[in-house]
This record gives sequence, C-alpha cells and structure tokens, in this order.
Amino acid sequence: MQDVLDRHNVRVSGHGTRAMVFAHGFGCDQHMWRWVAPAFEQRFRVVLFDHIGAGGSDLAAFDPDRHGSLGGYADDVVAICRALQVRDGVFVGHSVSAMIGVLAAHRAPELFGDLVMVGPSPRYIDDADNDYVGGFSVAQIEQLLDFLDDNYLGWSQSMAPLIMGNTDRPQLAQELTNSFCRTDPQIARHFARTTFLSDNRDDLDGLTARVLVLQCAQDVIAPESVGRYVHARLPNSQLVLMEATGHCPNLSAPAETVAAIDAFL
Repeated sequence: MQDVLDRHNVRVSGHGTRAMVFAHGFGCDQHMWRWVAPAFEQRFRVVLFDHIGAGGSDLAAFDPDRHGSLGGYADDVVAICRALQVRDGVFVGHSVSAMIGVLAAHRAPELFGDLVMVGPSPRYIDDADNDYVGGFSVAQIEQLLDFLDDNYLGWSQSMAPLIMGNTDRPQLAQELTNSFCRTDPQIARHFARTTFLSDNRDDLDGLTARVLVLQCAQDVIAPESVGRYVHARLPNSQLVLMEATGHCPNLSAPAETVAAIDAFL
C-alpha cells in the first residue's frame, strides 16, 4: 500500500473523517489545487496525488498499455483510495480527471458518494450523427496531437494561454506553461492521445454518486454545450455555470470554485 502512495506522491492533510480526493488535469499536478484544497481541511481528510508522469510521481511506473486508456488512470485512483481506506468520499476531478473519477466510481462504487467535475468532457470530438458538440473536429484534434508530437515545448507555450484564458492575467498562462514543461514529454504525448481521442459518453450512465458539474464560460477545451450534455446524462447532478472564464478555475477563480463545491456538499 505504501508503494502505491509513494508512486503517486500522495499527500494527506486535514482533520475530517471523510476523504476528499483532488485529481489534476492533463499537464498539471497536485500543486494546481493549492488555492482550493486547503479550504476543506477543517472538515475533510484532503488527499492530493500526481498522475503517473506528472509532478513527483514515479515515472518508472508508467505503463503504455495500462495508461493507454482512461481506465488505467481510474485503476490508479482506485488503488490510491483503497490504500487510504476511503469510503463514501468526495472526488474532485479537473478536466480529464473528471471522467477518470466517473470510471473509478463505476469500478468501486463504495469509494465516492459525491463527484465534483470541473470542466468535464466525455468526448472532445464533435459527433454530428448524434448531435453532440464536443468543441473540436477530427482534423483539429489530429493537428493538435501532431503539433504536440513535433514540438512539445512549442505546443505548451502556444496552448497554455488558450486553455487558461484570462488574458488580463498573463501570469496564469505562464504558470500553466511551466506546468506543461515540467511534465515528462513522452508520457504527456501518450496521455494527450489517451485524453483527446477518448469517448466516455456511455460511462455517464448508471452512476450512483451525486454529481456537481462546474462549467466555466469561454472554455475552449470544454464548451458550455459539453457541460450541459454531462448534466443531462446524469439525473443525480447539479450544473453550475460559473462566472469564471477559461478551463482552470482552480487557478483563475479559486474562491468561486470553493464556494460552489462548498454549497454542493
């Protein structure tokens, strides 16, 4: 069990008996929760970790097959939570980790009573046959992945400002750029394909946990249509349309993010 915790650089804090697990998005690490997680330490046992390839995780633990689908990352989440004896906890997942949390909840329903999905997207590519607007065409995703494969650092510098938004605060985009650049490039390329080519729409069905969907305005990665779709597919969910803009409200609008989660819980 300790190996699992070390592998993912797990950090536990807080004073509550109920666990609250924070999972970061692509190209980020647990540090991205530093303005949100402490607000819950008085009531929860706060759990932070790094996906394999990010932050202080063990890069040697990366398995191209296991981590070739979001299910492999969900298995990692389940292993972490079982090592910490989590039951009926709260899972807070940003971006791709929102769907990783859904998959983990399907694998082990006893782990989480509540899910908070921050900027979720079950599929990034549009599906005209099913009237689904994910925000990207197939060609756009292929171009994005080709750019990432050819020049990871250049991709990071170009994409971070678009993903972050909030152009009036360039320091936010710079922080995201720096985070991308700290992530192992080879693993990041693999994770990007796993993320942006995923289709987990059907995994929204049958979820028993309560769900909060936090949807930002002007989010180029997960537009409002996606947040509304997720909410519509989850009968036991609440949708909050935030005033925050961009894809990373945990950095750009932590107070609003905390308030929305707190009201849900």
